[in-house]
Amino acid sequence: MAYHHAEGYEKHDACDLVACADIVPENAAAFAAQYDIAEDRVFEEYEAMLEAVRPDIVSLCVPPAVHASIAIDCCRAGVDAIHCEKPMAQTYGGARLMAQEAARHGVQLTFNHQRRFSDAVRTAKRLLDDGEIGELERVEFSAPVGIFDYGSHSLDLCNYFNDETPADWVLAQVDYREENLVFGSHNENQAVLMWEYENGVHGLGTSDAAGDGGPAGAVRCHNRLIGSDGTIELGPSGDDDEELPALRIRRPGDDGWTTVETEDGLHDWAFIDRAIAENVRCLEEDETPELGAHNALNATELIFGAWESARKRGRVDFPLAVDDNPLDAMVEDGALNPEPADDAGDE
Repeated sequence: MAYHHAEGYEKHDACDLVACADIVPENAAAFAAQYDIAEDRVFEEYEAMLEAVRPDIVSLCVPPAVHASIAIDCCRAGVDAIHCEKPMAQTYGGARLMAQEAARHGVQLTFNHQRRFSDAVRTAKRLLDDGEIGELERVEFSAPVGIFDYGSHSLDLCNYFNDETPADWVLAQVDYREENLVFGSHNENQAVLMWEYENGVHGLGTSDAAGDGGPAGAVRCHNRLIGSDGTIELGPSGDDDEELPALRIRRPGDDGWTTVETEDGLHDWAFIDRAIAENVRCLEEDETPELGAHNALNATELIFGAWESARKRGRVDFPLAVDDNPLDAMVEDGALNPEPADDAGDE
């Protein structure tokens, strides 16, 4: 992901790539060669980079387990902005602390939920805001991989469509029978979660890392918006040989779905360029970025809240009162015993 972040900065007239750090020197050297970074600006330890270079913006493209510690060090070192990969952190406590430290030090902290910048997503939001399906009643999603890794995008989009309204509660269950490590972090194999927002809108989410349908087969689209007078679908899924549009809408009385033309779909590296450009604009104009920590925490609370619901076997009311990672804890104490994956290792 570091290379995709770098491309975003390279394409921005106001940005210059001035340094990089990687605990694997060969990786840092290769990155520096790709982007013409001076040899004396290539570091093995990020602390040394922060002290020597004092960058304005730092992109964190490292595993979630070290997001919080590095972001907090960057805040205390005096950077102006941090753009961090999702998910926020390995624990909910770590995610909250990142946000708190950024606010305390006046640092713009953002997270790379770049799918917000898809034209399909933006168009769906415009249709919703224009009343094309009436009042929003429910948001839905199906996610591959798990609700932590990919589901971070899915829940962030649900919150985006519901105007960043906080959730009131979540009720969820997970299945974790085969180890599913993504960048070193556990992700359940399958999950079903339901939640309600403070404004009464409901949510239904599913995940399926196995790719065989599972709970995700109940939703069969990337995101769905159900209104009082119609439905919008983003990334609908069908049969293997069926080509479906990125965005479609259906209203009461329609014979079928109506395709909504968009400039792109839901998967394009260009979204990262747009996200970085917007972050830079917000930094320059002292505006709150929509990828900011407050919005990311709303999605993160639902992720860890869902796992906490599975751990306690009941509904979890917000604000979430745990600091750990409930899925990790269930693995560590033997409540969940995933078998080693056939292709064990990080993705």
